[in-house]
Amino acid sequence: MEARSQAAKVGLFVALTGAAAYGIYHFVSPTVSGGEGYKVHAYIRDATGLATRSRVTIAGIPVGTLESIRLENGAARLDVKVRKDVFLYENATLGKKSASLLGESVVVLTPGEPPSPRLRDGDEIHTMPDETTPAQILDEVKEIADSVRAVASQLAASIGTEQGGQNMRLILQNLADATGALNQTIRENREVLNDTLRNIDAIARNANPQMAQILENVRVVTQDVKELLAANGRGEPPGRLRDTVDRLDEASKSLQSTLEHADSVAGRIDRGEGTIGRLTKDDALINEVQGVAEGVNDYVQNLVRLRTIVGLRTDYNFLANTIKTYVSLRLQPREDKYYELELINDPSGFTSFTDTTTDTTNPNEPAHYRTITTTTTEAFRFSLQFAKRFGPFTGRFGIKESTGGIGLDAHLLQDRFEIINDLFGFSEEVQPRYRVSVSYEFIKRLWLLGGVDYVFTPAQRDYFLGLQLRFDDTDLKTILPFAGPVAGATGH
Repeated sequence: MEARSQAAKVGLFVALTGAAAYGIYHFVSPTVSGGEGYKVHAYIRDATGLATRSRVTIAGIPVGTLESIRLENGAARLDVKVRKDVFLYENATLGKKSASLLGESVVVLTPGEPPSPRLRDGDEIHTMPDETTPAQILDEVKEIADSVRAVASQLAASIGTEQGGQNMRLILQNLADATGALNQTIRENREVLNDTLRNIDAIARNANPQMAQILENVRVVTQDVKELLAANGRGEPPGRLRDTVDRLDEASKSLQSTLEHADSVAGRIDRGEGTIGRLTKDDALINEVQGVAEGVNDYVQNLVRLRTIVGLRTDYNFLANTIKTYVSLRLQPREDKYYELELINDPSGFTSFTDTTTDTTNPNEPAHYRTITTTTTEAFRFSLQFAKRFGPFTGRFGIKESTGGIGLDAHLLQDRFEIINDLFGFSEEVQPRYRVSVSYEFIKRLWLLGGVDYVFTPAQRDYFLGLQLRFDDTDLKTILPFAGPVAGATGH
C-alpha cells in the first residue's frame, strides 16, 4: 500500500511538472510548440544583424521566425516561417530593419492585399529597398565635408588674401564716388528743375480737373525731392539716401571682417592647428581615431554574436524523495565556447568538512587523534564553468555546485541527445562525487533528463528524473554589463 502511494506521488509530480513546464514553454515562446504555418523565401544583398530565430514582424507584431540564412547565387537567402493565420499576397514585401543601436535587426513584412493571389508554402516574396546604413551616412557626411573644404579654399583664394581685400575696398570706393557724383549733379541743375516745375504749374492751371489731379500728385512727389536736396545743400542732417549709403558702408565693413575671420580659420586648418587641423595633418591622431573606431566596431560585432541561453530545470530524486531546482545562464560568444553560471536549490544543503588533529597528555584520551567535523547548511549552491567543444564532445572546467569540478558531455542526434558526466565534490567527500545523466529534446527547447547521482558512493546513491526548458533570450545581452567584455575577450 505504501509503495502504491509513493508511485502515485511520483506520477502526480511528473504530470504537474510537465504541465508547468509546458505552460512556461508557451509563455516564453508561443511559437515553439507548434509547427503549423508556411514558409516563404526572399533574397537580400546584406544580412548583417540577422540571426536564425530572429523575429519576423508586421506593423511591429511578431508573426513568425527566421528559419535559416544561407548564401545562394551571391545573395543572402532568407527562409521565413509565417503563422498560418497570417495571409501574404503576391504584392507583399520583405525587408530588414534595425532593432537597436547595437546592430541587431529583425525581418519586417508588408502583407500586401487582394486582388493579388495569396502566397503558398515555398513561394518567393519581393524585397523592400535597402534602408540607409550608418556607413552610407558617414560617406555622405564625408562628401559634404569635402565640398565645404573646397568652397572655403576657393573663398580664401579669391578674397582671403591681401589682394582680394584691396579689390573689395576699391569696389566700395567706386560706389561711394558714384553716389557723390549723383548728388553733385542734382545740386548743379537746381534752377533748371525750378523752371520746369513752374512750367508744369502753368500747364496744370489750364488743364482739365483730371490732369490737375495727376499733376497734384506729381507736385507732391517733386516737393519731397526738393526738400531733400535743400536740406543737403544747407548742411542739415542727411535724409534717407544718406542713411542708406551709411548702412551699405557698415555692411561692407562687416563683410570684410567676416571674410578675414574665414581666412584665419582656413589658414589654421591648413597649418594643422586646432582639433580639426590636427585631424587633417597628424597621422598619429588619425591612426588613433581609426583604431578606436575599429575597436568599437569589434565590440558591437561580438555583442551581436553573443548568445544568452537561459535554462530552467527541475529534478525529482526518487530515494531521497526531494525536488532539486536549477536556474542557469549560458553566455556563448562562439559555437564552440561558452561560460555557464548556475544557481541550484538543493534540499540536502551544502556540506563542508573540518579535519582537526589533536595532541594531548590526558591519560584518558589517545595521545594523538583526528576529529572530522561535518557541517551542513541550507544554502544555495552555484556553478561557474568554462566549456570548450571539440567535435561531438564538450569539456567543462570550473566550480560545480560550490566545489571544484570537471565535466565531459557527448552530443548526438544533431545535438538533441546529450550524455552528461560530472565529477566534483572534492572538498566534501574523500571520494569525489560522480554524476551521469542523459537528456533528450523531445519537444523543441524542452528536454527530458534522467540519471544516477553519487555513482561511487552506494550509501548515498540516488536516481533522478527531470525536465528542463532551454531557450535563447536576446534581450539579456543588452542589459548584462559583463556580456560585452566577455564577448570581446573571447572573440579572438
